[in-house]
Amino acid sequence: RMVYELEAKAYVLFIPATGRAHFDVEMRPDTYNIKSRVKVTGIADWFVNYDMHLQASGYTRGDELKTYNYVSQNRDGKKNRRVNLTITDKDFSMTANPVFGNLGEPPATTEQVLKTNDPITALITFALEPRAPDADPCGGPLRIFDGRQLTYLHLKNAGTKQIDVKAWSGEAIECHITMEKVAGYKKDKSDKDNLSGIDGPLRMWLAPLENGATVPVKIQADTDKIGKVTLQASKLYFEPVVTSEAALNPGGG
Repeated sequence: RMVYELEAKAYVLFIPATGRAHFDVEMRPDTYNIKSRVKVTGIADWFVNYDMHLQASGYTRGDELKTYNYVSQNRDGKKNRRVNLTITDKDFSMTANPVFGNLGEPPATTEQVLKTNDPITALITFALEPRAPDADPCGGPLRIFDGRQLTYLHLKNAGTKQIDVKAWSGEAIECHITMEKVAGYKKDKSDKDNLSGIDGPLRMWLAPLENGATVPVKIQADTDKIGKVTLQASKLYFEPVVTSEAALNPGGG
């Protein structure tokens, strides 16, 4: 089990704009489950309170995770949309309430979706998958589908930097990220290669952990509305998953 939390802070006219993303990841030999809550006030292009509950489950295949089901519930006080996405080996299905006005130009195809993971599975599998000794730790691209928008995140290795955050300190690997909007976007936004509301490259620093994980511990971006936004890992720890059998027999043996 991995517990992981990112905190963000920026300022809008001297008013703090804060956010927190909490991830609780349970890994089993053949399956996984991730629960996440993302709560944001005024970060990037969100200028309303943004409270998203996310859950993903799926299968472990080799050294990576593969989405089976993804549910997102947004409680922004406006549409409060719930999205339920299921991806199988051959197809996918998505329901949204309220429904999307459209699925973008062009919409994502089945062939494209089958190569992706949901947003939180993509982040966690990127953090946990082992890297070969001679492989680029930034890796990528990350192929992400949230039920409507299909995105590739391309990562470029920019060397190392000493990082000191609440959850970790040490020599971290710096990656620069650009976004390729593949499908599911509005036509006038599909040709931009950056994250919404971000001006310039997104920078991410990875902590190479002793257990083989390479976890993002700091993310920084220059936004076009509120300036620099920095996310830092405030919690990061691993612990055994307690099964029902182990709970009934705590002595083992």
